[in-house]
Amino acid sequence: MKILLPVDGSAQSNRAARFVIRQWLQRGDLPDLTVVHVDLPLSAHISGYLGAESVAQFHARNSELALRPVRRLLAKAGHTHEEVTCVGDPAEEIVRIATKGRHELIAMGSHGRGAVGSMFLGSVVLKVLSRSKVPVVVVR
Repeated sequence: MKILLPVDGSAQSNRAARFVIRQWLQRGDLPDLTVVHVDLPLSAHISGYLGAESVAQFHARNSELALRPVRRLLAKAGHTHEEVTCVGDPAEEIVRIATKGRHELIAMGSHGRGAVGSMFLGSVVLKVLSRSKVPVVVVR
């Protein structure tokens, strides 16, 4: 099985990683696992002041911080994985990577803000659910 695990460094994405470990890795099933972090782009105004190299370093640092907890969990479970980092709209990039990579499942954590909170705050999970043809498991 080929699984995409989007992470953002939050407790919710760590919970999704633990779910994948429990459901597949501990049973002896070794999925082809890709961990992805999508960083939101900086505004053009800020990027213009910082310069391309500083912006790239900023995004690399954010990705490192987001991936670190999941790397530890997977290393402890003894599983290797592929990592993908990019900059853009998280939902669009997650769906694009899942489709392009022919993943069979997306496993992602949810902040569980509910319908009213999602209406005002936006929800990557809701966007992925509405746009993805790849099955999505939401871990809360």
